[in-house]
Amino acid sequence: MTQSERILVLGASGFVGSHLVPELLQRGWRVRAAARDKSVLAPRDWSCEIQSVDVLKPETLKPALQDISVVYYLIHGMTEGAGFDEREALGARNLADAAAQAGVRRIIYLGALHPEGADSTHLRSRTATGEILRRSGIPVTELGAPVIIGPGSAAFEVMRDLVNHLPVMITPKWVRSKMAPIALPDLLADLVELLDHPETAGQQYKVCGPEVLSYEAQIRILARQLGRRIRILPVPLLSPGLSARWLRWITSVPTGIAKALVGGLKQDLLADDRPLRRILPRDLMSFEEALRWALSQERSQVAAATPPLASLLRRRWQPKFGFYAKKDGATAHLAAPPDRVWQEICRIGGVPRYFALDPLWRIREGFDRLIGGPGMNYYRRDPDQLRLGDRVDSWSVAELEPERKLTLFFGMKAPGMGGITFDLDPTKSGGTQLRLTCWWYPAGAWGLIYWWLLLPAHLILFRRMVANIGQLAGESGHRPPLTQS
Repeated sequence: MTQSERILVLGASGFVGSHLVPELLQRGWRVRAAARDKSVLAPRDWSCEIQSVDVLKPETLKPALQDISVVYYLIHGMTEGAGFDEREALGARNLADAAAQAGVRRIIYLGALHPEGADSTHLRSRTATGEILRRSGIPVTELGAPVIIGPGSAAFEVMRDLVNHLPVMITPKWVRSKMAPIALPDLLADLVELLDHPETAGQQYKVCGPEVLSYEAQIRILARQLGRRIRILPVPLLSPGLSARWLRWITSVPTGIAKALVGGLKQDLLADDRPLRRILPRDLMSFEEALRWALSQERSQVAAATPPLASLLRRRWQPKFGFYAKKDGATAHLAAPPDRVWQEICRIGGVPRYFALDPLWRIREGFDRLIGGPGMNYYRRDPDQLRLGDRVDSWSVAELEPERKLTLFFGMKAPGMGGITFDLDPTKSGGTQLRLTCWWYPAGAWGLIYWWLLLPAHLILFRRMVANIGQLAGESGHRPPLTQS
């Protein structure tokens, strides 16, 4: 393969894909990056084509596959709940059919290690996906990977949250399962260098790191690196299913991914990588080296995932924060046009104050004042208009795109870092789709407790906020005009 040929990366917004695309570009390859929603990729500083592709919608595949020689298939459906394996199979069939028709010459698929007898839905689905892709008749190179150590890796982030959040762990027997975790830089190097080895087309390989460790041993090593003291109390009763439900209260990793991860850890995940290493020899990072690298990269990776807030996140990020933000919010379709909705949103903190349940806001501000925070330091530069960097009471304007997006950074004292974002999209009827998202990076166990305690109020608050904004925006004849600057 020559570098004049074009590569399609499906799943470019995911953990591996978001790192693979810049690696390919750095090595001179021509890349087309694809995700279900290309707006997620648009803010990234990638000098390549970006397209929206949903493998469950075959009509989106044809334009993405035009003039493509190699496809990296990095898609999974673990975040989508029950039946994700059926959707993964359908997506693989759609891609296989479309790739064959488009004349794609090769598919590189990142799967998982699947020990004989393992009954994990996640692992079975990963194996089935590879089989479906091979039925296309296109040569498929499949890499079966174990736990990957890197910023954003579900297995790594679950470990990190457990260590940061729990001084005492009651652990089920699955944490004794053994595996050889691989560092993300080593996996990326393998994925990229496969392009230079045509003899790997149509072959299946296993990858792994240089050390076989139990998940418990990995937790202990990470705790030592983070300077945390932990106690691990083994019990024989907790099943993977119960563990997955329990993890949703402890980790910021999306529940679907954590559940699939636990389901795949019921048995040892061992691999023989010698066939691949004969073709791609390299000195692999040790587990401790991989941990140090991952921890050093987390701040920059969190910032890279949200470029408009990159500067803020770099300044405010702390190692004890969860890598994944907890999120909640509400969406409403409003009859008012975006300019009217924007006008009302820009009055937040003024009149009316926060559009719903103002007594709850007052109570929270009063509590913040008692503990030495800025909760009752009321201020607005202008009653009607906002600028980037403006202060709104204890909040600050972190992101502003007129009539499109507003992000306010939370400034009161709390165990974590967060804010609220308003997204406005015009509708065909001339109205507005308004999405309000509250996001929160919890700091330790108290950060998670804080989030879960406030969640019941959020369920009511955010829905009332978007509804009341729509009502105010529709009362154009009863609201004073914007102050002219």
